[in-house]
Amino acid sequence: QVQLVESGGGLVEPGGSLRLSCAASGFALDYYAIGWFRQAPGKEREGVSCMSSDGRTYYGDSVKGRFTFSRDNAKNAVYLQMNNLKPEDTAVYYCATDRFKYCSGSWGSWGQGTQVTVSS
Repeated sequence: QVQLVESGGGLVEPGGSLRLSCAASGFALDYYAIGWFRQAPGKEREGVSCMSSDGRTYYGDSVKGRFTFSRDNAKNAVYLQMNNLKPEDTAVYYCATDRFKYCSGSWGSWGQGTQVTVSS
């Protein structure tokens, strides 16, 4: 059974950092492209970052230079290091698998999400 579980969210002050984790079971995470998304209340879901199976990584303009996507094949997990957080980064963050090895935008399995709140 394919499962993704996010963790690492929480409350942080502006300028702070968090590292989100997305642990996979039932399949090898490095076989597919993996994406991070976020959705704030009243807003549409936004793509944050995507990593293809060969490690190429893409970032949304709003997080470029602040967020870093990494993968640990041994742990079958991916991570999103978020630095210099801003109040506008507040959202529920999700990871999802693409149906392909490259970032096609055809998303398959989703995690349950983890809340990130940036506030003083």
